Amino acid sequence: MSTPPPTPAPSGATRSTATAALDRSRLRRFAWLSMAAALATIVLKTAAYLLTGSVGLLSDALESLVNLAGALMALGMLTVAARPADEDHAYGHSKAEYFSSGVEGTLILVAALSIVYTAVARLISPRPLEQLGIGLAVSVVASLVNLAVAMVLLRAGERHESITLRANAHHLLTDVWTSAGVLVGVGAVALTGWQRLDPLVAIGVAANIVWSGARIVRTSVLGLMDTALPPSEQDTVRRAVEKHLVEGVQYHAMRTRESGARRFVSMHVLVPGSWTVHEGHQLLERIEAEVRASLPNVTVFTHLESLDDPAAWEDINLDRFDV
Repeated sequence: MSTPPPTPAPSGATRSTATAALDRSRLRRFAWLSMAAALATIVLKTAAYLLTGSVGLLSDALESLVNLAGALMALGMLTVAARPADEDHAYGHSKAEYFSSGVEGTLILVAALSIVYTAVARLISPRPLEQLGIGLAVSVVASLVNLAVAMVLLRAGERHESITLRANAHHLLTDVWTSAGVLVGVGAVALTGWQRLDPLVAIGVAANIVWSGARIVRTSVLGLMDTALPPSEQDTVRRAVEKHLVEGVQYHAMRTRESGARRFVSMHVLVPGSWTVHEGHQLLERIEAEVRASLPNVTVFTHLESLDDPAAWEDINLDRFDV
């Protein structure tokens, strides 16, 4: 008697996985866009600083240098992450994106320290600002450039589940908000004549940058530490599995982790000892197909065990110790 073919995965899951793999190689164009925006804003904000002498505008220009460094790192890591799995990296290269976001977060923190250093010096020895109208206009243009690019990167990051693009986008959005703070500070100096308002606002800008950088670094560290999928996605996996738990079938030792845009799920499925290997395998095929259809970019590992074997209940931990 011929063996029936395995239950095929839903076509939607197959298409989404193929499309995701294809799209990873196209994300580099967003890094090039970020680099172009960084160069444009460096020129604009440096010009604004030279026109006004505002340390707040100088802090904005310094952060744009970090934007450029982050974009360069993003380009490199997106290139690595797009590589297919190979003999030395059987699970792919998607974790490379965490290095990019981690480095960018660290650069943000370094830029914040530079801003504080410059602002404190100006706080001690204030200096009048010049040509505020032109300087503020140039800074507004730079902020609009950052805002437009940030929204493009944020949408792309969410659509392609790229932590690199999301980190880059949030950094640019932080730059927009801090630029708005600088504009308020410079405007306040123009209205009140109190020169120390400018460095005080710059210090506030630095504090905001520290918050953004620390959050990006934390997200990167969690990814490198193989953090589990969010609770909502774990619930999605459980619902998908439980659809196929016919009488006498159980599962345990479910583990999940993220690696860039890819998700990994593993579990043990326990079936009656009277089942044939073929019956058990067919059930695992259906479970894996259901999970793939429920979550994008997910790789599923299942292990078949017998309900009648006591050893099946002893290996639910990450490490198994045989006595």
